[in-house]
Amino acid sequence: MPTLEERVAYLEGKLEEHSRGYVEIRDGLQHLDQRLTFLDQKVDRFREELSARIDTLDQKVDRVREELAGRIDVLDQKVSKQFIWLVGIQIMVLLAVIGALLGK
Repeated sequence: MPTLEERVAYLEGKLEEHSRGYVEIRDGLQHLDQRLTFLDQKVDRFREELSARIDTLDQKVDRVREELAGRIDVLDQKVSKQFIWLVGIQIMVLLAVIGALLGK
């Protein structure tokens, strides 16, 4: 059976091992905390870049939308004028046909 001194020495050794293990765990947690902080900053930078890109795309889409609205207005006016001409031509043809039928 081990003596009291041997048992105390054994317990001291075990305590020292556990203390080293706790130091390693603490160091690992600190390293993990640093990595998480780094990743958090990286995600924040990515969000900012993405937000800037989205804002830029929004502005481009707004410009294209405005250009298209202007072009559509011009086309609408052109088609309206063509429609008026077409209706006028049809009325003239109808009057000419009626005039030809009545002239007989």
